[in-house]
Amino acid sequence: MSKNRCGWCVGSGLYEAYHDEEWGVPVYDDATLFEFLILETFQAGLSWITILKKRDNFRKAFDNFDYKKIAAYKPSKIEDLLQDAGIVRNKLKVNATITNAQAFIKVQEEFGSFSQYIWNFVDGKPIKNRLENYKNAPANTPLSDAISKDLKSRGFKFVGSTVIYAHMQATGMVNDHEVSCFRYHEVEGSL
Repeated sequence: MSKNRCGWCVGSGLYEAYHDEEWGVPVYDDATLFEFLILETFQAGLSWITILKKRDNFRKAFDNFDYKKIAAYKPSKIEDLLQDAGIVRNKLKVNATITNAQAFIKVQEEFGSFSQYIWNFVDGKPIKNRLENYKNAPANTPLSDAISKDLKSRGFKFVGSTVIYAHMQATGMVNDHEVSCFRYHEVEGSL
């Protein structure tokens, strides 16, 4: 018997696996939050499936998303990244990754962890929406606007409200699984 999934992922094995195992599951680990933040910033203007297909290449190219290493990247490493056909070779986004790693560390120093900082916006608990159809999910919300504005004030780049809302969905800050999706109630139980 096939499982009822959110319509956006149906038909792609890679999308379905990501949907079934990761999307919407609350993430409180700084390393994983950073990985998703960087992947979302690279996704800006592209499709998520493009980024998912390159995810392993991104991990390899960016030292497994080790933000401490990334924060210290030198110009020679940037040049290597811009020659790496396995990732999205966008100079602004590569440079933003380094800037974001540095800003990420500053947030950790101020709040104890990035997780503490970001989850504070939702009082530590996911927002549970009731979408009948994924096409009705917003691209951004007043909350993603506020988080985006705050991140930008802290020096983060490529963190517009739409990118931040996608990050909130991916990391379970908001549950936007369709109510008919088998994961809608399951992600709640993963807290």
